[in-house]
Amino acid sequence: MSFEMDEEILQDFLIEAAEILEQLSEQLVQLENDPENKDLLNAIFRGFHTVKGGAGFLAVSALVDTCHGAENVFDTLRNGQRTVTSDLMDVILQALDTINAQFAQLQAREEPEAADSELLETLHKLSQPESEDDTAADDAAADAADDDADVRRASGATNDVAADTNVGRASGATNDAENTVDDIQEDEFEALLDELHGKGQGPGASKTANKKEAPNTHTDNDEITDDEFEALLDELHGSGKAPTSAEKQQEEQKSASKSDSDEITDDEFEALLDDLHGKGKAPKVNKTAEKPAQQPAAAKKPEPQKAAPKKPEPKKAEPSKEQAKQPAKKPAAPPPPPPETTVRVDTKRLDEIMNMVGELVLVRNRLLSLSNSDDQKHEEMSKAIANLDVVTGDLQGSVMKTRMQPIKKVFGRFPRVVRDLARSLKKEINLEMHGEETDLDKNLVEALADPLVHLVRNSVDHGIEMPDERQAKGKPREGMVTLSASQEGDHIMLSIKDDGAGMDAEKLKQIAIKRGVLDEDAAARMSNEDAYNLIFAAGFSTKEQVSDISGRGVGMDVVKTKISQLNGSIKIESELGKGTELLIKVPLTLAILPTLMVEVKDQTFALPLAVVSEIIDLDMAKTNTVDGQLTLIVRKRAIPLFFLEHWLTRRPERNKRNENGHVVVVQIGNQQVGFVVDALIGQEEVVIKPLDKLLQGTPGMAGATITSDGGIALIIDVPSMLKYYAKR
Repeated sequence: MSFEMDEEILQDFLIEAAEILEQLSEQLVQLENDPENKDLLNAIFRGFHTVKGGAGFLAVSALVDTCHGAENVFDTLRNGQRTVTSDLMDVILQALDTINAQFAQLQAREEPEAADSELLETLHKLSQPESEDDTAADDAAADAADDDADVRRASGATNDVAADTNVGRASGATNDAENTVDDIQEDEFEALLDELHGKGQGPGASKTANKKEAPNTHTDNDEITDDEFEALLDELHGSGKAPTSAEKQQEEQKSASKSDSDEITDDEFEALLDDLHGKGKAPKVNKTAEKPAQQPAAAKKPEPQKAAPKKPEPKKAEPSKEQAKQPAKKPAAPPPPPPETTVRVDTKRLDEIMNMVGELVLVRNRLLSLSNSDDQKHEEMSKAIANLDVVTGDLQGSVMKTRMQPIKKVFGRFPRVVRDLARSLKKEINLEMHGEETDLDKNLVEALADPLVHLVRNSVDHGIEMPDERQAKGKPREGMVTLSASQEGDHIMLSIKDDGAGMDAEKLKQIAIKRGVLDEDAAARMSNEDAYNLIFAAGFSTKEQVSDISGRGVGMDVVKTKISQLNGSIKIESELGKGTELLIKVPLTLAILPTLMVEVKDQTFALPLAVVSEIIDLDMAKTNTVDGQLTLIVRKRAIPLFFLEHWLTRRPERNKRNENGHVVVVQIGNQQVGFVVDALIGQEEVVIKPLDKLLQGTPGMAGATITSDGGIALIIDVPSMLKYYAKR
């Protein structure tokens, strides 16, 4: 293919095909659980067909071939000629993976690689009806029997005459459309010649003998010659009384619409039979006698100086064609699709709109600040500003909705993940999903994909037991993994729950001690909830053997880091023998961030409100030093305490600290930390601006924003800041 095609056409295809392929992944797993669903079969067939059609228009032959193979299989399935099995679905899912890989290459403007030839061959075999597969051995045996019969029938020059000239249709042969041939039998034709010429004296007798010696030889000698044919007519009409060429020409013109110019007429053939057997005593073929009389077809006179046509091979049963002739039961026509209510918009354009709305929000904040000042006494101005506040909020909400996508975009991949993993582990698992229509920011949808995939794989691998083990415990053999999403205020709650073995807190502690993550004293003081969170430690794994699925301990810590980067939190609830639930809380959007504005040494900083747990006044009398770390007692629990002025000012004085400040308690996972700040400014929604190139990568900083008073505030990345400064 050439990439010099119309870019707009290519983009349309890429967008449409991406949506179809995403749906196919979910539909295929659904089909395996509901193989009799005709609507689903038709939908999958149409999906492959549509992608194939678009790829064909763009001349992407590799993608066309793979889609065509899968499409043919589903054409056979929807026609009821084959049933859905797990092995068949393995092949189809492999084909879908190949199509996705080819599609990714096309998106990168690369020439897609052809699918594996073995895969295409397997798809071709699966596209054949099962009945043909079942009778393949019988057909092979029938072919061998037919070949033997052909050899036995090669008994002389008259052999192919009987087959090629269709002699014998005078008794009522059916037409070609019915695929039956009521020719006179060879033995009868041989008897006819013997009666006419004498036993073994018929034309071509010597040739017949030679042919019997070499039955596999097919040459021009298999044809009766013109001289032999003329001699046959002389026997019938008398020497020299056969129709002349002129008479033949007239006869041919009369019968041109019915037969070829070299055919003898029915009357001539009837006369030939009467001359042999007597008037009205010619033998009748049994099978033709049972059929209604039809227009007889004349026997062809062999053409001189032409190679004899090959003898037609015996006709074999073709179940697929027979079924094709039968009237197919058409499914009820589906209701017409609803009118298109969506519009595709380039995300870059949405980002530009979002930036403009962000600027508008900043202006709104500035005006609100002025309206609250003592210098502003005009009531009308205050009302106008209040109105601007409402309008700006509505606009912000509307634009935010254009960026929203249902979480189903992420959930849609999990049926395939669970299905493949369950088959690999030989487990029986059912996946349930709830709240798929819950909307959240497009960027969050994409960012959550990998963490959620890992958590679901973790539940399948570590959580759900083997079927026999579950049965021994009195559980159903089939395990259950439940994925759900819901909106709570300005946050999204995600849950991954399984009814597996649950988590053993003591076992986790022992593994942590063995791997040097904890000492025995710390493990003894650790609560079960804290023990569960050990799985988020780098290098921690409960698997004793490493496999291609798990055991390396490099997954859950990445999940926690990613969730923290999204200003979210993750919590584990588990009961031994009953199952485990992981709860994830993330904001609806990352574009506009609710923050708590604080002041440290006359500088303004923004703490994401999502991580703020509570705010308390600093009381140094409630502080203690444990293992060299200053801690604060909050409700009988010691939490680490840090003075932000030691981390965020240019020249910090480690020996000095503001002991009259406020403590902002933040929650990172299940860990609480206290930050001491000089002053609290208040809550404010801010637009995150990226840091300049010179400041990119600054530890503990997520970005910057413009405050309501026109100043600049740095947005704190709490997990990053703790990781960089807490152990220094």
